[in-house]
Amino acid sequence: MAARKTLTQYIRTIPDFPHEGIMFRDVTTLFLDPRGFRIAVDQLLDPFVGVQIDKVAGLEARGFILGGAVAHQLSVGFLPIRKKGKLPGATIEQDYALEYGEATVEIHDDALQPGERVLLVDDLLATGGTARAGIQLIERLGAEVVGCAFVIDLPDLGGRKLLEEMDMEVHTLTAFEGD
Repeated sequence: MAARKTLTQYIRTIPDFPHEGIMFRDVTTLFLDPRGFRIAVDQLLDPFVGVQIDKVAGLEARGFILGGAVAHQLSVGFLPIRKKGKLPGATIEQDYALEYGEATVEIHDDALQPGERVLLVDDLLATGGTARAGIQLIERLGAEVVGCAFVIDLPDLGGRKLLEEMDMEVHTLTAFEGD
């Protein structure tokens, strides 16, 4: 009988993508494998079982895949946090810093009601900038972020520390040193 793979073994590393010196952690190989995908979804939601959650928010784009699956398992709604210009209705937006400039994410201005409790999900926690912007959008609509769940943490880039300084509960499934 073959040994079972660990979650980390489902994740492919691609050197020098998208730039030289970057070790890209590719979760598409995790998504392709039904067992790996199931393990990830189950482990992402596990710390939040029994916690009141009204919506799961996913950060574009791989957070949509994971967040949608987590929302389905929890039988709650899903909120996409999109790049600017991708949503058709009235939106609110939040800028955040990138390595070389700025970007903007947005949500519909009626996506959440005050007091709703939201779990934020994405594939990767690096600097934490995108997650922080998502949290800020959720809170601007009067909702509360009950936690943040990521498949991968890149601890050297400081995202966990940034989110914990915002008093966020951060749950990650695996970590890779470096960037």
